[in-house]
Amino acid sequence: MISHPSRHCTVELQALPSRIGQVRRILSAQLRYWHLDPLIDRATLGVTELLANVHRHAQPDKTCTVEIELLLDRLTVSVRDHDPRMPVVADLDGVPHHEGVEDADTLATCGRGLAMVAAVSESWGVRPDGESGKVVWFTLPTPPAVRAGSARPPRRAVVEKPACTVDTVSLRRVEHAPARSAVAG
Repeated sequence: MISHPSRHCTVELQALPSRIGQVRRILSAQLRYWHLDPLIDRATLGVTELLANVHRHAQPDKTCTVEIELLLDRLTVSVRDHDPRMPVVADLDGVPHHEGVEDADTLATCGRGLAMVAAVSESWGVRPDGESGKVVWFTLPTPPAVRAGSARPPRRAVVEKPACTVDTVSLRRVEHAPARSAVAG
């Protein structure tokens, strides 16, 4: 059977500061494997902001799932948590979009995470996830070379494997990408 490598990766974690850095490294490695290096900075900034929001605000716990998915010409990064409360968004100029932001100040160091996500992404949103949770997501357009198919990994005969998964206790990769050589010639 001929198939493309998986274009989906899921990481479950506790949104703690030490884990956020690990998720950024996992996301960067996965995007390199998919030849999406130009998206790394924006994707890691966006996921950092979403995970920081879970760390600061989510109740009853900090457990969440980060999912990245490449479909056609879009990369979607989403964070699912168990808190059904929808986030409050402040503009970069400190003006709230929704009720609930008080004393927004242009020099504030918090309350701007989703505004930053909006600034670096093509689109973003939030949706309820059942009765006890939500999903906050953003999309990034893929570079033109990837859309045209020229930067995709070569097709090869493989049996379809499960998507990238990460062990929630130790955050070690369960399935590894094949090794790549950097030998010129």
